[in-house]
Amino acid sequence: MKNRPCLSKGLDSETFKKFYYLKKELVDFCKDNSMSSAGSKADLNNRIIHFLNTGERLRFINIKNGKIDKKNLSLNTIVEENFRYSEFKREFFKSIIGSKFTFCVPLQRFIKANVGKKYSDIVDEWYRIQDNKKRNKGNSVIDSQFEYNTYIRDFFKENKGKSLKDAIKCWKYKKSIEGNNRYEEGDLSALI
Repeated sequence: MKNRPCLSKGLDSETFKKFYYLKKELVDFCKDNSMSSAGSKADLNNRIIHFLNTGERLRFINIKNGKIDKKNLSLNTIVEENFRYSEFKREFFKSIIGSKFTFCVPLQRFIKANVGKKYSDIVDEWYRIQDNKKRNKGNSVIDSQFEYNTYIRDFFKENKGKSLKDAIKCWKYKKSIEGNNRYEEGDLSALI
């Protein structure tokens, strides 16, 4: 097994794809190479892969939504195209749902797919997502960009009685070697 190489311009994209890099490392690489550091971890990965393959710097285009006046937000407000997750919208939903409200990934997907519906539909969907989480009790699907969360959950499924410290030690070992970032029984060798 190869140890994780440093993220640099000289790295080939196939090697880059075989290892796990923190979002901060991806952002720093983009900044150091005069590329946009905006967007999700998946956006950054794609931008870096393109750069390593071609030397071209892809632009990140952030499309602003139409102006929504925070004074006029209501449950009847229509979900606009290019919905922006602003602080005043977060506060609006917190005023309806409570302090536990977040724009979780499933809710973001719902918003993106339901332009033209009402903000009341967003509230209903948030409650539906929370109900599903309670029913699934730890078996919900974790998106691919959250590899750490998936690894830790899978570690504990297979290793009842082990500590978070053990799981993190195994995760650090796993992300330092070539290959996938899924938990495997062999990762326990990091605890020896």
